[in-house]
Order: sequence, then structure tokens, then C-alpha cells
Amino acid sequence: MTQTRRMQVLHAVVEDYIRTQEPVGSAALIARHHLQVSSATIRKDMAALEEEGYLVQPHTSAGRVPTERGYRYFVDTLATVVPLSEAQRRAMHTFLDDSVNLQDTLQRAAHLLSNLTGQVAVVASPSLGKSRLWHLELVSVSDTSILAVVVTDTGRVAQHVLTVQELPSREHLQRLCDAVNERCGSLTLRTAASRIRALHLGDGMDDVRTLPELVAHAFEAMADEERTHELFMSGVSTLAHQRATAQDLAPLFDALEERAVLMHLMTELSETPDSRGVGVAIGSETNTPGLIHAAVVTSGYGASEADGGQTDAGKDEDGAVAPIAFVGSIGPTHMNYAVTMASVRAVARYLTTFLDHTGTTETSMAS
Repeated sequence: MTQTRRMQVLHAVVEDYIRTQEPVGSAALIARHHLQVSSATIRKDMAALEEEGYLVQPHTSAGRVPTERGYRYFVDTLATVVPLSEAQRRAMHTFLDDSVNLQDTLQRAAHLLSNLTGQVAVVASPSLGKSRLWHLELVSVSDTSILAVVVTDTGRVAQHVLTVQELPSREHLQRLCDAVNERCGSLTLRTAASRIRALHLGDGMDDVRTLPELVAHAFEAMADEERTHELFMSGVSTLAHQRATAQDLAPLFDALEERAVLMHLMTELSETPDSRGVGVAIGSETNTPGLIHAAVVTSGYGASEADGGQTDAGKDEDGAVAPIAFVGSIGPTHMNYAVTMASVRAVARYLTTFLDHTGTTETSMAS
């Protein structure tokens, strides 16, 4: 579609339908958007847009409403994502800055995003597979068990039990911890595992000879847990107040219960954002039956870079830096895309800054 006026008409129809959720007629378009052409000309343009699949007329005497293709064109041609106002940014920082830890911050972020958009907000905790080692502690818990406690740069704490035939001395356990923390600090867990296997422990350390392999295996197991990292969700109850039929809402509620499906969809979108820093999937683009009448907007936060030039899970196939988690909003296809995209991006940027500050603080505490 190359006609400038038709583009303007399509944008005007989408904007009005988002605002009113009522079919849009030619007279209303002329009154609201000052298109300076006759109603007959607008009707002709709308008929052409309907024929091309951008609009649909639900009833013969009614106006038009956007189709999925019409929403997609609208989203793709939004020139910019308007940033939050200064008052909104201050309110966001005031609300989120009062959090007591990472988990509280993510829960607050989901609640805030839901309030900003009036839709369901989903915030994923940082993936262990993309987080970096900050500190390792090995603690004897029985004659044959050692607890490996890993703290990452994002503030997440993970634990793994190591089973040994004979318990090493406390001094040798500490020496192994010190070696790992010194040589593997700030590496992703998977890269750290490779370096741990190559550690040279020196003479007199026979009682911990098998531990590097056990610790490396534990790190790899933790890294694989990214498929199950925690989702914080808010605003599900607001769906009941949407102007939608029970037939549309029931599958959407079912889709929200499928955490693994949402995780896959929103992770994929956050890792392939557009030039505005967000990913948007509308209706059938989600490849999720329950979201056929919904749209999903996501943005990644944090960043996982390669370790010293080595290949790492933090980079995608093109070598681009990937986010460590995502922020997203789920709502009807008639959502206010401009507001939702701006809100999702703003919260993602806040969380990126929060994690950067957390990592800097932890590094200074360790040194």
C-alpha cells in the first residue's frame, strides 16, 4: 500500500478504534482527523483497505474495524515510541526504588507495568543460563554431601548438592572456592564450568581432586535451569473488565496458565526486537491459539556478553548481545500500542540500570 492518503485513513481508523472500540465510519474520520476530502472519497479508501485485508466491516451499515494485518501495519509504521512523561518516570522510580531485593523489584515492576497499560504484565527473573558468577561457597552438610551455593551478578542465589565419597578438609574446600572465585568471577556459569575443569589445584590436594568436575557439572545444571526461571505476573483480573466476549477471554485465561509457552514466546520476541527496542506479536503471529485475539509486547532487560571473546550462550547466532530476561505486556489486539510499547521499554530500561547497579555494588563488596 503506497497511497499516502490511504495510509492516513488506515492510521486514523486504528487510532479511533483503539480509543472507542466501536466501528469507525467515514464521517467520524473527517470530523476527528481533518482529512479535507469528502466522505465519498474516504468511503472509497476504506473499501479499498477492506479489499486489501487491512479493515473489515462487521455489519453492512456499520463502519470498519482493523484486522490483524491492519494492526501490524499500524505498529510497523509508528515513527517513534514516545517516552514516558517526566511525572510518569518519577513515579516509576519512586515506586521501584523502595524495593528490598531483586524479587521484590521484579514483582513491583510487573505491578507498575500493569497499572501503566491496564493489561496483563509479565516480568521474568534473570536467567541463570545468562547470569554471571559473583561468588561461590562450598559448605559441608554431611559426611558425603557438600552444598554449592552460587550467587550471580543479578543477585540470584542457586544451590546444588554435591555427593562425595569422602569429605575434604575445610581448608581445602576454601582453597577451591577461592580459586574458582578468583579465576571465574564475572564469567557466565557455562563458561566458568569449562575453566573450573582446567583448574590446577597443586600438591597435597588429593581430597578435592574430584570436586572441580562436580562443581563444573553443577554450574552447567544451573545454567540449564533458564527454561524454568520465575515469572512475575500482574493484572490478570483486569481482563474481566475488557470489552471482550467470554468466548475470547476463556482461551486467553488458558494461555496465561501455560507459563512455558509464554516464556518461549516472550523470550523469542525480546531477543529479536525492532529498531525501537521492543518486539510485538499480534494474534496469529503468537502461534498460540489462546492469544488469537490478543497482542504481546516485550522488551529484554540486562545484557549477557561473551566472556573474553569465547563463544557463549549470551550471544545469538549473529553475535549480538542478548538480554538476560524480559518484560512484557499482554492485552487485546485493540490495545494502545504506543502507550504499551513505551511503558514496556521504560520498565525494561529501569531493570537494566538496576542490575548494572547491583553488579557494580557486588563487585565493590567483593574487592
